[in-house]
Amino acid sequence: MKKYILLLTTFAFCFSSCDDWLDVRSENSQKEEEQFSDYKGFKDALTGCYMKMAEESTYGQALTMTHIETLANLWECPNVLEDNSPDRYQLNNHNYSGNNAQSAIESIYAGLFNIIAQANVIIKHAEEENVAMSSTYRSIIAGEAYAIRTYCQLDVLRLFGQLPQGGSQQINLPYSFCTGVDEMPAYYNFEEYVKLLKADIEKALSLLKDNDPIFDYTFSDLNSSSTLLEDDFYYYRQSRLNYWAVKAMQARMYLYLGDASNASTAALEIINAKDAEEKTLMPLSGLSDMPNKYYGLPSECLFYLSKYNLKESANAYLLGGENGITAYETSYVLTESRLADLYASVSYSTGSHNRYNNWWNRTVKNNSAVISPTLKKYWYTDDATNLMLKHQIIPMLRMSEIYLIAIETATDLATANSLYAEYMRACAVTNVPTFSSLEEVKAEVINEYRREFFGEGQMFYTYKRNFATKILWNNNDMIEENYLVPLPLTEYNPNK
Repeated sequence: MKKYILLLTTFAFCFSSCDDWLDVRSENSQKEEEQFSDYKGFKDALTGCYMKMAEESTYGQALTMTHIETLANLWECPNVLEDNSPDRYQLNNHNYSGNNAQSAIESIYAGLFNIIAQANVIIKHAEEENVAMSSTYRSIIAGEAYAIRTYCQLDVLRLFGQLPQGGSQQINLPYSFCTGVDEMPAYYNFEEYVKLLKADIEKALSLLKDNDPIFDYTFSDLNSSSTLLEDDFYYYRQSRLNYWAVKAMQARMYLYLGDASNASTAALEIINAKDAEEKTLMPLSGLSDMPNKYYGLPSECLFYLSKYNLKESANAYLLGGENGITAYETSYVLTESRLADLYASVSYSTGSHNRYNNWWNRTVKNNSAVISPTLKKYWYTDDATNLMLKHQIIPMLRMSEIYLIAIETATDLATANSLYAEYMRACAVTNVPTFSSLEEVKAEVINEYRREFFGEGQMFYTYKRNFATKILWNNNDMIEENYLVPLPLTEYNPNK
């Protein structure tokens, strides 16, 4: 662990500007003081954290589209990948001892703790209060930094931690508050770690409450330059961890921990919330976004990452919506039978289902002329407009997830059926059959997670929190060890 922290915190001190904030210099301490000597430095550093989150080693690919979805056995994985893409082949088979799998895991781990270290430096200086900055702006910047740390530490728990329920193995994990090159994070048991997560989320919420511009303006207002804010840094709140995104992260965390009551409370608070115009804070957007080919459903994203080269970086692997292209063995694709399996529980709906009809390109064939459906979620045409707000985004927290959390945690069938019907209407599906039991609700929610968040990196965690022994497209039983992605082999590991 020590060698990772030395690397990560070296990067953490090097913020200077959006262009050269990763410029490593020997005088790190001096560089850090220069960075945070004025308000602009804080803004650049925070922007840098989001840029880092969008890198391919973490949420720009590995933790949304490729490696994490491979762990959930979502992508077709032919045997030829054992030689062509051994990391993918090993992850698909949950062979965590393979050298290539270990390298992939190390890259994710290092990427997450790099982001965390950078957020910690922002928190440290924001709390010193030695820079001329209004209390409102200080609270927003610190609140977002706490939220970034929590977002990543939650995924450290979900990926590397023990089963939240039903497991036999206990795993200690690092929760990092480190800001210096000579520091190592302490390791905590599950209960201690969760306590830190909850405290960080509460801290972020308290800092953002009433300070976040989203309390005075609508999301739509803040996506328009016509709104006159004192500082234009606080526009585009959907691309930042705003108050309601943190509340959504809280709902996600409680659901993962098996705390259905608190998960439900947080989800329903968001669903029932009103914006500055006393309208629904953020409705489901399938009916409005899909006809416009906004496949990432930006209008219902409580938080997304912006990535200017998303089409090229994502579709180098996913292929997307191009016509006349060929899928190769290493491409991330489905088969026709897998696509049918994906929608089997709602097969009555595929004639109108806007996810089925818009997210999947069913014209792509492989070298043997066999149809190989590709995911179009991150694809857009070359003449597309409004790129930054509608196309070049990676969804991180969406209203569809909030609805599914509320549906899964409902304590009565009437509520579950009502919410599910509303959710399915946004998928352009009506006349939805009603559930006959809460057990049936929970089973179908798992199917919905697989359909709804394909390519967004949520399915492995869904299986893990439910300790699913049978998962789609895996002929073997899943055992506890399959869900325990090992921490990288480092100089220090208290679990060894």
